[in-house]
Amino acid sequence: MGGGDVIEIEKVRKYARCIELLFQVVDDILDMTKSSKELGKTAGKDLVSGKATYPKLTGIENAKKFAGELPSQAIQELAYFEVEKAAPFQPQS
Repeated sequence: MGGGDVIEIEKVRKYARCIELLFQVVDDILDMTKSSKELGKTAGKDLVSGKATYPKLTGIENAKKFAGELPSQAIQELAYFEVEKAAPFQPQS
């Protein structure tokens, strides 16, 4: 994987998992809290289909808290790398 060692590959894998989870949790929250018009797609589909979502399993507030923690967890994984290597993955101000 691009010349990375086992530790580097695992750090990148954990970073990607945090970003993937962040996207999914926020999508789940929006599906439950926004209208179809606001989303530009049918809202509430997950609830109607009985899909197990983060807000359904943990509650909206816990899902929001979890989503708020994921960016810092992702960034922590990047701390292992030299600043120049991690720069493309860091949030832009």
